Amino acid sequence: MSVSRILKWVSGGFETLLAIPILGASIIVGLWWTPLLVMLIMHIVTLVMTKRDGGASVGSILGIITSCVGWIPLVGIVMHILSAIFLMINAATPDNKAVTKDATIA
Repeated sequence: MSVSRILKWVSGGFETLLAIPILGASIIVGLWWTPLLVMLIMHIVTLVMTKRDGGASVGSILGIITSCVGWIPLVGIVMHILSAIFLMINAATPDNKAVTKDATIA
């Protein structure tokens, strides 16, 4: 499993946590919106690693957008849910480079 897929699982898990209405809002507001900045950095790192590994980048891009608009109450919850779903789907699918490398070995 590539580094980018591991980062997608981790960031998808954090997005799932932030998507829980009362708990996620409490974490974000209680820590002065710092989790949104941390997630923005994490999504950017994940996107760079994903591009390097040749994987799908939809979840990371959606996560970057979510980190920018996550401070809006209802929009933030919906965006965290969508980001979590897309990140988990992207993490479950193998990267393009990994598929072609495995195909040449066999």
